[in-house]
Amino acid sequence: MSVFELDTKFVHKLADLLKETGLSEIEYAEGDKRIRVAAQSSLVQGQTPAAAAPAQAAAPTEEKKESFRGTPIEAPMVGTVYLAPEPGASPFVKVGDRVKAGDTLLIIEAMKVMNPIKAPVAGTISEILVSDAKPVEFGEVLMLIA
Repeated sequence: MSVFELDTKFVHKLADLLKETGLSEIEYAEGDKRIRVAAQSSLVQGQTPAAAAPAQAAAPTEEKKESFRGTPIEAPMVGTVYLAPEPGASPFVKVGDRVKAGDTLLIIEAMKVMNPIKAPVAGTISEILVSDAKPVEFGEVLMLIA
């Protein structure tokens, strides 16, 4: 296996993108290489961390994830979820649909790029936990495959 060479210019570009977009983190993967850049939060005197609370509430804890029945499909990035390929079109999947590993379940738009999220396993869609055109956080459970 080759040694992973870190492209610091690329890391700086990702950090600049975090600042420009206001995202809390960006993850980039290519092959078996993965890099995640997260913003460091700092509170200005007089500010309260209440603004961060909704994002934390959206991502289930490990304890809650274990209570799901079936395979949880988690958001691999921060972005906007779309359940259909375009506005007005039928959704990729509905509760009760059978899917094969590799079938597209939904799309997450991140940084103006549409990222298809594919089924990691075959099964039946047992629950869809997100709404169309709503923001999602990294690690948030989007749907379940039983």
